[in-house]
Amino acid sequence: MKDMLDEIVTYKRIEVADKKQLIPIKQLERIIEQEPKEHHSLKEALQLSDSGIISEFKRKSPSKGWIKEGANAERITMSYEKYGATALSVLTDNKFFGGSLNDLREVRKAVSIPIMRKEFIIDEYQIYEAASVGADAILLIAASITKEESRRFTNLAHTLKMDVLLELHDEKEIHYISDSNLLIGINNRNLGTFVTDVQKSFMMIDHLPKEAVLVSESGISSPELVKELRDAGYKGFLIGENFMKTADPGESLGIFISQLKAL
Repeated sequence: MKDMLDEIVTYKRIEVADKKQLIPIKQLERIIEQEPKEHHSLKEALQLSDSGIISEFKRKSPSKGWIKEGANAERITMSYEKYGATALSVLTDNKFFGGSLNDLREVRKAVSIPIMRKEFIIDEYQIYEAASVGADAILLIAASITKEESRRFTNLAHTLKMDVLLELHDEKEIHYISDSNLLIGINNRNLGTFVTDVQKSFMMIDHLPKEAVLVSESGISSPELVKELRDAGYKGFLIGENFMKTADPGESLGIFISQLKAL
């Protein structure tokens, strides 16, 4: 099977180069300076939350196609907040996931909980973009960048008052973790094949620093699994498709949290 992550990263390099021509990085820096924002800490929100659920807004995926074509980001994320989401993840990739940077911009105006820009970040430019539209955190995928880039991007994000969720996939990526990585995610989905195995989070737990806030991502479909992961040491649980595929994602989240609290 063709490696989907390689395909996405190759496309991102072209996309970012084109964006730099349209909106220079200096222009993004001016926007950030002119529109100071209140920072909502993803790390702190997860530490204080009873559920730890990061509800994700995404319209489609490379493996499943359209999940909810035409979905309104503002309306669904407001519903997520209403029904108890600890934080939000907003996919901003258009080609593969049907999202946009404008989705995050509109969501920021509508909610008061932390928002993470979920994107395949391979350039500092995208970090400035995230800050310019009000993101509170960014995702860095170890498999798509070098160790040096990971540390440089993390430092830049922190300078721009954003948290960083460093995403790992296996033991070979442990060396990406530095003292600056206070949020670490384990993606249960292989980004090359898009095969999901939730046991990945359980297998990785002993390799992760105890002082970090840990997040399990992908393939989480039951309150019982969230409880097992929490008992194992995870504080955050990124769930998207499980809610987005339902008629009312926010209400589905509310039911999920009620069931979790009953365990």
